[in-house]
Amino acid sequence: MDYELAIIGAGPAGYSAAIYAARAGIHTALFDQSGGGGLASIAPNIENYAGFSSIKGMDLMEKMKEHASKYADMHFYEQVESIEKQQEQFTLYSSEEKSYAVKAVLLATGTEHRRLTCGGAKEYEGRGISYCATCDGFFFKGKSVAVVGGGNSALIEAIYLKQIGCKEVYLIHRRDTLRAEEAYEADAKKAGVTFLLNTVIQEIKGTENLESLILTDTKTQETSTLQIKGLFVSIGVIPQNDLAKKLGVTIDEQGYIQVDTQMRTNVKGIYAAGDITGGLRQIITAAAEGAQASLSSTEVLGKQYPY
Repeated sequence: MDYELAIIGAGPAGYSAAIYAARAGIHTALFDQSGGGGLASIAPNIENYAGFSSIKGMDLMEKMKEHASKYADMHFYEQVESIEKQQEQFTLYSSEEKSYAVKAVLLATGTEHRRLTCGGAKEYEGRGISYCATCDGFFFKGKSVAVVGGGNSALIEAIYLKQIGCKEVYLIHRRDTLRAEEAYEADAKKAGVTFLLNTVIQEIKGTENLESLILTDTKTQETSTLQIKGLFVSIGVIPQNDLAKKLGVTIDEQGYIQVDTQMRTNVKGIYAAGDITGGLRQIITAAAEGAQASLSSTEVLGKQYPY
């Protein structure tokens, strides 16, 4: 089956792109290797997306899925494994041993969190463990929390958690020096963040929700217990850029796809939106980028839309 636009990745960017593309008269297909939703679907509660004072990530993604399904052809649990560029069109090959001819491709493949592997890490995900301080920090106002990581993102999240009123904020890093810029380190210290360097998390404990961390000093091998209510993991994300690399799309040194203001990549007919482009990884910005990217694709489809 042939389409004009193929969107790869059914998260906020992909769903938004599907809605805007189809409403602009673009014959659109949306592909996702799972059931859709991306990282947004694992957020316990979302309170910063306009129109919803509080909603579970899965519920919001289901609403977006239902909305987008009214407009575009949905191919869930069908992974796009490769894409070939052939003159003015592309051929997609999927895990269902099917091929699709399209004139434009929108990569909304997102990222995956680097996850903790210590004991209890999986058990308490969503029950005290969060991968997004911006999303979930508010729920821990007045409580003691910890951030694990040593880069700029970890320091920024620690400062943010202090600013919104967390009682104690600990920064846990396995080395004796941070990877973050000195300015962020100084700001974190000024904000009152407590640094626990040369420290790794051995185990996460609790009953219904997270209650404490068992820590090990990497130099002395001594163990200690830290009583907290929330743990924010900021040890990096992994951009899902395999398809982009194979297509010759330019990516930056962190692995994110480089785009212009119209969400174009360096390859004509290939666009990108959402977390895969880096920047502020939030649902609202991903949705906006998806809308822009889908409408920008009209330039290679022989269609027009009012800029």
